[in-house]
Amino acid sequence: MDVIYTLIPAMILIGLAMVGVLIWAIRKGQYDDLEGDANRILMDDDDPLIPERDKTTPGSKKPNRPDLNGPDAE
Repeated sequence: MDVIYTLIPAMILIGLAMVGVLIWAIRKGQYDDLEGDANRILMDDDDPLIPERDKTTPGSKKPNRPDLNGPDAE
């Protein structure tokens, strides 16, 4: 029965330490993005996340890209 007088305060201290660790983790942003890593692992590293703009050659107004519809398409 005497051991209970040691165990109860020890468990209260451990519980308070765990609450302190939880509060620290929340303040440091550990729980901000829970799904980011799960989605990031599915993305291919070769695919750009931001699509590039159409590049034009100096002096031309049309973008420098291949014509997919043939030479007669405008």
